[in-house]
Amino acid sequence: MMKKTTRFRQLIEAEEILIAPGVYDGISARLVQAMGFQAGAISGAGISNTRLGRPDIGILGLADNVDHTRNIVNVADIPFQADADTGYGNAVNVYYTVQMFEQAGVAGIMLEDQVWPKRCGHMKGKEVIPADEMVKKIEAAVAARKDPELVIRARTDAAGLLGIDEAIRRANLYAGAGADILFADALLSREDIQRFVDGVKKPVVVNMGFGIRSRPTTPLISAKDLESMGVAMVTYPRIISGGAINGMQKALEVLKASVEKGEVIERPDLVIGFNDLTDLMGLPQIKEMEQQFLTADALEKKYK
Repeated sequence: MMKKTTRFRQLIEAEEILIAPGVYDGISARLVQAMGFQAGAISGAGISNTRLGRPDIGILGLADNVDHTRNIVNVADIPFQADADTGYGNAVNVYYTVQMFEQAGVAGIMLEDQVWPKRCGHMKGKEVIPADEMVKKIEAAVAARKDPELVIRARTDAAGLLGIDEAIRRANLYAGAGADILFADALLSREDIQRFVDGVKKPVVVNMGFGIRSRPTTPLISAKDLESMGVAMVTYPRIISGGAINGMQKALEVLKASVEKGEVIERPDLVIGFNDLTDLMGLPQIKEMEQQFLTADALEKKYK
């Protein structure tokens, strides 16, 4: 069976753009796989939002991130990229951060050049470290990985602070240090995305954010158009979490209305069925294992 790291690299290097929805827990990971996507990108913001109930401003720590990531990776067969924020310290910290995420089973890892505590790339108040410091972090990440196929994704947040030319300069420095794929967060136009793609030496990943109430700083561009621009991979970090919150709000509105009216309101369009949920969670496979490994007496006692 092909290693997930090798598969992830092949998907990035393929002519067709790799579409990787953002996941944040076991349900979202299983759903992305069940819907036929070939890879997923674990969202650090999604973990911070769902596990801690806090914004993505550097509150999530290394141990919590690795522990949660391990659980996500272990429930699906497709490759996932981890979000390691800034690496939780200097280049030495990055060395051990990469090893911990690699042991958790990820196929790739993203590191960014923000000052810690970091924050979501679309928030104001970001700061970036000197480029040469980030170069050393990337060198440490490359040296730390035991599997040379593990993908190192270098992210720069310099575009919004120092301009697109500085983002390109930094990305090329990170590529020279050994990064496999490059990402400039919060690019403000299609033209800037194209300039970045044309100006760097390694494959490029772009984030697309969706939301009716607030427009993302990066313009929404179709995956097909991004592919024609030369983008190797596109991630959608908040499409599942945003959709889930919207769905939960609507379901709770129905529940409140049901209570107020004193009647049962059934809305199968809002709530997945119990059997559908247990199937998604892998219960049929568990039952197959029971048939294989439990005794006849145990099965009789359990299921009558």
